[in-house]
Amino acid sequence: MDEVVPALATGEASSDAVKEQPLKVYIWDMDETLILLKSLLDGSYAGAFDGLKDREKSVEIGKRWENLILELCDEHFFYEEIENYNEPYLNALNEYDDGRDLTSYDFEADCFSSPYDDVNKKKLAYRQRAIREKYAKGLEKILDQHMVKVWNDLYNLTDKYTDGWLSSAHKLLEEALGKSAATPTTNSSSINCIVTSGSLIPSLAKCLLYRLNDVVSSENVYSSWEVGKLQCFKWIKERFDGPNVRFCVIGDGHEECSAAQVMKWPFIKIEFQPDAPHRFPGLDMATVQTYMDVIYESSSKDG
Repeated sequence: MDEVVPALATGEASSDAVKEQPLKVYIWDMDETLILLKSLLDGSYAGAFDGLKDREKSVEIGKRWENLILELCDEHFFYEEIENYNEPYLNALNEYDDGRDLTSYDFEADCFSSPYDDVNKKKLAYRQRAIREKYAKGLEKILDQHMVKVWNDLYNLTDKYTDGWLSSAHKLLEEALGKSAATPTTNSSSINCIVTSGSLIPSLAKCLLYRLNDVVSSENVYSSWEVGKLQCFKWIKERFDGPNVRFCVIGDGHEECSAAQVMKWPFIKIEFQPDAPHRFPGLDMATVQTYMDVIYESSSKDG
């Protein structure tokens, strides 16, 4: 088995080796797992450090992120128009998209509004396609130089304040995909998904702002805002399921823990307290793999 991963990375694996290599689907919560925001805003992150972290600075950083997220949503992601039409994932309305060239399409003049009928679903599908294309481009192609600097400075400030939480979480998602300095290409036997309780468009904006867009593609971001995390997990299972697929859920909340139990998937609980067993920096792929092995090797024996 040790030789399978390098073969996959170079595209030289035999068909038997590809079949032998399990597809690993990592399902991540976003808030208070891959990123910190609520705990910065309410001061609970700083409070966990018994006075070692500046609470006022924490709240200030959180408010700056809130403003930046809202600005990106409103100015680039049509959020004022579509915030009342949340979809659980970006491709949910693909059947209404006729593939029209949107290069010169005037979104401001197409009269998108209620009722939520087929005509307006097509207009929403156009907006979702435009968002998907912007996500693929990245913020450097969307924001002006000043805003790119504001964003980078805030990211670096936050990462320093949280002792590398953001960068270490990103690194783990890279490792989950098999990326490294030696092999920068993605290992096709692993997939990252995000299932977040936030609404979809702000969640996609967060992925871009917190630099997750190179490790989680837009079609793999799910909003459980209305449907619940268990339903999202079921969709992911339907989408990727097969005879040799392994799933793992990583998050901080009760809902994803309960949903993982229903699906009989391993669950790793993230906590921001400095003495927590699983947090960032700290959690590594060896630990994640151990959790997966316990569940799936046990299932194999039971089977």
